[in-house]
This record gives sequence, structure tokens and C-alpha cells, in this order.
Amino acid sequence: MPAINQPPINTLHKERVILGIDPGTAVMGYGLVKETGNKIELISLGVVKMEKIDDHMLKLQRIFEKTVALIDNYHPDCLAIEAPFYGKNIQVMLKLGRAQGVAMAAALSRNIEITEYAPRKIKQAITGNGNATKEQVAAMLQTLLKFTETPDFLDATDGLAVAVCHSFQRIPTGKGGSKKAYSGWDTFVKDNAKRIV
Repeated sequence: MPAINQPPINTLHKERVILGIDPGTAVMGYGLVKETGNKIELISLGVVKMEKIDDHMLKLQRIFEKTVALIDNYHPDCLAIEAPFYGKNIQVMLKLGRAQGVAMAAALSRNIEITEYAPRKIKQAITGNGNATKEQVAAMLQTLLKFTETPDFLDATDGLAVAVCHSFQRIPTGKGGSKKAYSGWDTFVKDNAKRIV
């Protein structure tokens, strides 16, 4: 795939692979990009479908196993994940939070650094508009990364958008904004001591 040019930057990594995940309990979207200096290129994007799985715990197991498989297959340097959006339906929020947590646990089990982004931040980074539609995000990604394939599910481009958003940040992990980063279980436990019984 052709690479896109970005403004010159000072980066700690000459090359890195970023896995982006849009968590969900019906469909989980993912995308992988390779960042080399000031260029990024598409590696892969796709979805994990879970509509036919009735048991919520089995869906969580599928998310964990697929995330581990993606990490073991592509060896990303980091995981960028979309934070659950705030909605009125508490059950939907709970299920999305579980899906996100399981994907994060999969990355932590492989000692992969994690950064979380709010949906609005991702849309803003990709399109310049925090209220952009999924279709607008997908169209901009096709332009930026020069791919013509139209994914069956917009969840795939949503996952890719998280990875590209992370690439665009180019700042040391854990600094500023609404993102949080964890480099392993010890860091997560330290930062979330009040949540652990």
C-alpha cells in the first residue's frame, strides 16, 4: 500500500506497528498500520463478528482470543482503543466496557502498551470534525491510506481510525488529553488502585 506523508517529526520510534480496536459485542473492528518515520501505511483491517454467539461471556472470550491472535500475528508495538461512549442505556455501556476491558487485558497479557481515545477525539484527528459520521471517517481513511476496498462493516474502518489517530498524536504516551496509557499490569494496577478490591 502507498504511504502518506506527514509533517517532519521527532519520534522515539523509527518504525512501529499500531493495532487499533473499536470494541463491540456484536462486531469488533480492528485496523493495523505501520508507521515509518513520518509515513504511515495500511497493514490490515477487518472485523470479528459475534452476532451468532448468544452467551455474553463467550463473546468476551472471542474478543480476548482474537485480540491475542492479532498481536501474535502482527507483533504491534502498541494498542490504541476506542473508549466506550456515554449513552443513556447503562446495559449497553456495561457490555461495551467489558468488551474494551477484555481487549485491553489481551494486550496487557502480551505486555503491549495501551492508549485509549474518546470517539470524538478520533473523529477530530481523522476528519477535523469531532461530529463526523462513520462514512466520513471511512472516506477520509481511504484517501489518506490510498486503499479502494470498501469494508463490509464500518467497524473495520472505525478500528483503523483509532490506529491512525494514535499515529497522528506523536507525543509521549500518557501526556495530556483524554487518553490514558498502560505499559503492563503493574502500571494499570498502580493507576487504578481504588478500583481493585
